[in-house]
Amino acid sequence: MAEQNDKPEKAEAAKPPKGGKPVLTPEQEAEAAAKKAARAAGKGKEGKGKGGAAKGELAAERVKRSQPSRLRKLFETELRPRLMVELGLVNVMQAPRLLKITVNMGLGEAITNPKILDSGVEDLALITGQKPVVTKSKKAIAAFKLKGNQKIGAMVTLRRDSMYEFYDRLVSFALPRVRDFKGVSPKGFDGRGNYTLGIREGNIFPEASFERVEKSKGMNITITTTARTDEQGRALLRHLGMPFRS
Repeated sequence: MAEQNDKPEKAEAAKPPKGGKPVLTPEQEAEAAAKKAARAAGKGKEGKGKGGAAKGELAAERVKRSQPSRLRKLFETELRPRLMVELGLVNVMQAPRLLKITVNMGLGEAITNPKILDSGVEDLALITGQKPVVTKSKKAIAAFKLKGNQKIGAMVTLRRDSMYEFYDRLVSFALPRVRDFKGVSPKGFDGRGNYTLGIREGNIFPEASFERVEKSKGMNITITTTARTDEQGRALLRHLGMPFRS
């Protein structure tokens, strides 16, 4: 009889109180703590969702910047005072400067070959160092077999240090690699100091790999400045190293 009475008492002790957490033995608490620590370590290494390991590696490689980019520092210390003297400006806030750079890659062939969109997005991410935004069509055009809201390109908007670093690589490494390069056209301004440059082959950038390029992809690079006129915008880009054609 004593053994029969012990069993119900143990079962009642294991039941959790109403509205509270279940009562665990010390062994169960230690096991639960070990599982929680293992899950936390797995999330730190692999990350969440698809491509978790890659995300974890990118987060580990991402380093907080301690100094401005080379071109930005050069512009603020040497190039801007020269630009102010050339334009006859007194206040430093009147001096034109870069505002943003937009890189747009049109992939019309993605209508029939969706795989080319993935390679274009990957190439644009390597060139700019920033994840692109996939652009979609606004309306359907039957003549081009284009449907509405269909993925047909990729775009990246760069600002601050990322913008200066991309511009530095553009004028220092990419443009000199163009075949028979004689300078860029000075007629690409829009009347408000903003300049648009078209590139036929994206593999002029050192980051692009020649081995996996299925077809050369062109892109449009729009440089938005705070200049009020085309003359101010042209002077700004010339001081920043843009090789205009004479």
